[in-house]
Amino acid sequence: MKSVILTVIFLLSLNLGFSNNYDWGQTGHRTVGEIANNHLSKKARKQIELLLGNSLAFVSTFGDEIKSDSKYREYGPWHYVNLPKGETKYSKENANPEGDLLMAIKKCVVVLKDKNATRENKEFYLKMLVHFIGDLHQPLHTGRGEDRGGNDIQVRWFGEGSNLHRVWDSDMVDSNDMSYSELAQNTKDLSELQKKQITSGSFEDWMYESKALSEKVYASAKVGEKLGYRYMYDWFPIVREQLQKGGLRLASVLNEIYK
Repeated sequence: MKSVILTVIFLLSLNLGFSNNYDWGQTGHRTVGEIANNHLSKKARKQIELLLGNSLAFVSTFGDEIKSDSKYREYGPWHYVNLPKGETKYSKENANPEGDLLMAIKKCVVVLKDKNATRENKEFYLKMLVHFIGDLHQPLHTGRGEDRGGNDIQVRWFGEGSNLHRVWDSDMVDSNDMSYSELAQNTKDLSELQKKQITSGSFEDWMYESKALSEKVYASAKVGEKLGYRYMYDWFPIVREQLQKGGLRLASVLNEIYK
């Protein structure tokens, strides 16, 4: 009986760990939402306020919060997109039949543009869109399925057990010890041309960009490696860049929807 209980506890801990680690942390998502909020058009801002009654930063973690509710289980695969091993191009033929991050973002946009969609559906998919655009810019959300986007690559973070996915989700952000509003306020100063270049392209283009970065992330650490100040110095600027890109692109998508 004791062994059965221990087994159940172990399995639960694996499930909880997977659920909690397979995403930007709360601070990262809120940073993306806050940056986006700072770049909304007046029309988009008004429509979003009427629909949500809350800021984009506030609703940005909704996609994670619902993971604990079994009725939303079908949305689990929507948080990431993995190409089959050996594949370099995304297509409907090699996509996850249960859905993926690219499909999820497109679904959200379709619902938000649908004049016949209910207010309830629009609110739900707007919250999910805010979350998913953030997910797309965490490079390991486009990583390898065989290691669950780096979740199975165990490393040490300042002496504590972690994994490569968690390091990019939250460890670096938390170690920086800045609030989401501070991170949003201290973004790189970009020209209008640079912002236009960042927000151009398709969702697929953004996914391939993130996937190319994920390969560099995989090469950045070995299993069991002790990571700390040097890793933070080398890679946290990239995290900040990804958060800024996510926020700018989210604002661009919303401005186009509510033009």
